[in-house]
Amino acid sequence: YGSRLILERLGVWDAAGPATPINTIHVSQRGGFGRSLLAAEEIGLPALGFVLRYAGLQQSLGKALAKAAVKLVSGAQVETLAQEADAVSIQYLQDGHSHSTSARLLVIADGGISLAQQAGAVIKSRDYEQQAVVGVVETSRPHGFRAFERFTADGPVALLPFENRYALIWTTAPEASSRLLALPEHEFLETLQRHFGDRAGRFLSIGARARFPLSLRYALDPVLPRAVLLGNAAQALHPIAGQGFNLGLRDAWELAEVIRRTDNADPGAEASLSRYRSIRRLDRMSGIALTDSLVRIFSNDIVPLRTLRGGGLAMLDLLPAAKRAFVQRMIFGGAL
Repeated sequence: YGSRLILERLGVWDAAGPATPINTIHVSQRGGFGRSLLAAEEIGLPALGFVLRYAGLQQSLGKALAKAAVKLVSGAQVETLAQEADAVSIQYLQDGHSHSTSARLLVIADGGISLAQQAGAVIKSRDYEQQAVVGVVETSRPHGFRAFERFTADGPVALLPFENRYALIWTTAPEASSRLLALPEHEFLETLQRHFGDRAGRFLSIGARARFPLSLRYALDPVLPRAVLLGNAAQALHPIAGQGFNLGLRDAWELAEVIRRTDNADPGAEASLSRYRSIRRLDRMSGIALTDSLVRIFSNDIVPLRTLRGGGLAMLDLLPAAKRAFVQRMIFGGAL
């Protein structure tokens, strides 16, 4: 919901296409007691979050960009970066020709690490040895705008209400993901049914399936001389809590606010970038720590931990103030 507010302020939300609200989230663990139900009405909001097509959002942002006084260069690949006292020089390749430009502030938001490392960023990473199998599934029971997060020893399984179906994110070991993608549709659905259970009804069909590896990757400091890392270039998170895109959007919003407040001053000056670093440090580092902790605590079948997890989920339901604080942190960022 916090991301929706940002996109509404930018004037791109309505044009992004239909968005399916998430009104409640059912959180549970497979093979253990304890569950928690998070509800938007408990914190006085119309929804906890939304699921929409990325292509629609991208097109809406693209149209807004086209209306702005911005020069957009597509199909280009950066070759070299050179940081100078008052600017960053960029050499890039486009259509087989080399070009150069410069700016007082460089924002790296390509989602990879090579350009960030070229700019001098120190990157830390952890391979979770998991892969996410994704697709859109149809079920016998209407979703009622409820999402499910079910923790298993192999990793979480999430079902997110998407139009009249669910978006599936199934975390598993790499070798298991290969087998799942190779299964005929009916066998895949039967396997998913056994793994997830019947809370969403019977799984009837699934569209195209895909998979991608899961890891944690983040820059120790997203602020470099005359450069800032944003989004997945700054931190690529496990999807367990759905925080990656939302955290990156808050990064971008706050950087824009810092730049706007500089008026005609130098946006790449050390004072401006230090201000941005200070504003974002708490939200960024707590988001990274929370996501990583959830993966490591919940992706196993250790009996004592399973008991503690169940107790924690049950206690969350019994402590409204703690639940409200947790949900607000997920929606708006900040620290717990």
